[in-house]
Amino acid sequence: MAREKIGKDRPNTRFHGRVESGRPCEAPGCAEAGEFRAPPLEGAPQGSDRPSGYRWFCLDHVRQFNAGYNYFAGMTAEEIHDAQRPYAGWERETRAFASAGGDRGPRWADFADPLDAIGAKFKANVRAERKDGRPLTPGDRSALKVMGLEVDADRTALRKRYSELVRQYHPDRNGGDRSHEGALQKVIAAYQQLKGSAAFA
Repeated sequence: MAREKIGKDRPNTRFHGRVESGRPCEAPGCAEAGEFRAPPLEGAPQGSDRPSGYRWFCLDHVRQFNAGYNYFAGMTAEEIHDAQRPYAGWERETRAFASAGGDRGPRWADFADPLDAIGAKFKANVRAERKDGRPLTPGDRSALKVMGLEVDADRTALRKRYSELVRQYHPDRNGGDRSHEGALQKVIAAYQQLKGSAAFA
């Protein structure tokens, strides 16, 4: 019973947010260890990328702090409205973590929808495999290997190659030899894949 009470009063080291800080609780008159961080009263310094120092509380006092915390305290009605917009914060360009290498992503502020910006970065990083710029899926690439075709093959080349392979593998065309039926099935599946692909439309 006593062990159960201790477990409830003092969270273990895996308790969410608990840090062995070695500092006392900063609440006046509290002798407990300050194991939980809270933001400073003055907030983060303006114009800085780094937060100012934390305040440290025991579990009871950090809970008390969290219960009374108001993110919008001190803001005007216009500032509160602006902070509550669905796209609030997306207009700011995020700081690059690595400037070397030249892999600069799109400016978020150039897009109304964040997903458009993500799509633009993805398109910029995908190199065109075909000269006509049509995309190839992993299934298309696998089917091209089965057919023995280059990535730039067109629909005419696809039909021609399919006819060649069917003549080679079909038992009716090779003297009744059924040993190539597995290869024939792969060729048929590959042809169906490529025939319906956007690259061969």
